[in-house]
Amino acid sequence: MNLPPLRPHWLVLLALLAAPAGRATEVRPTMLLLDGARTGPAVVVVGERGTILRSTDEGRTWAATGGTFSPAFTGVAFAGDTAHGWAVGHDALIVATTDGGLTWRKQWQAENLSDSFLDVLALDAQRVIAVGAYGLFVTTADGGRTWQRRKLSEDDFHFNRITRGPTGTLYLAGERGTLLRSRDQGLSWSRIDSPYDGSFYGILPLEERTLLAYGLRGRIYRSTDDGDTWTAVPNERRVLLAAAVRAANGTLVLAGQSRALFASRDAGGSVADWAVPFTTAVAELLALPDGSLLALGEAGATRLPAP
Repeated sequence: MNLPPLRPHWLVLLALLAAPAGRATEVRPTMLLLDGARTGPAVVVVGERGTILRSTDEGRTWAATGGTFSPAFTGVAFAGDTAHGWAVGHDALIVATTDGGLTWRKQWQAENLSDSFLDVLALDAQRVIAVGAYGLFVTTADGGRTWQRRKLSEDDFHFNRITRGPTGTLYLAGERGTLLRSRDQGLSWSRIDSPYDGSFYGILPLEERTLLAYGLRGRIYRSTDDGDTWTAVPNERRVLLAAAVRAANGTLVLAGQSRALFASRDAGGSVADWAVPFTTAVAELLALPDGSLLALGEAGATRLPAP
């Protein structure tokens, strides 16, 4: 059976039940979750079968939000005003909120429902970029009233994740060594020379010019010149790395396939196994204000201690 890709693609094989959306009732988040974002005091997470959940106590309790959708959501992002947000996913669907994730409405959908979004980034309340499988790249400059589709490359490789650095530089990571950079808020993109020809699942910007790229087979690369050159970070465990985050105490944590949790306490210069009793696949990590982490993935939403 051919299924459209989720971010990361291997998680699509997990057939877990999702709680119904659309009710402001408490939910136990044990369904497959694929992304999350903080907005003000709240955390919003998304996943299988149209799931959108919201928590106002740092992931201890959850409520389903308004809106009834069926496609899997793979990415969610909020503008700095904490009110405007967007979720994207399968069936080329984009939904939006203007109340911090309490209610959601359909905003855009491509004619080709086989297209799949894999990530979304809100630059502000007006400018949003959504990316996905087979080179899918869609933008809005008017808060989602209109969307434009662009082709960044002749190669239709998947764009797995889009991130923004502290100086405003944007980064795209994708299939077959795809690494792209934009220094003009996404208007133009240039290719970053890749240190690896396999898939990358993200670039984690650290300082002004320091980046950490991660992907298949435990590959981790570090750059201190904004991606012009890269150094491999030693890691003997050849597992897929799907997510990376900097915790409140500065420790970097990377995760992905089951039993794969790594920590770095030297800004990505080295990594070591992080011994926590958590053994299921992770699609995303969120840093919480109290220093703990929220792991999203096969087991739903799980709070982890400070690394």
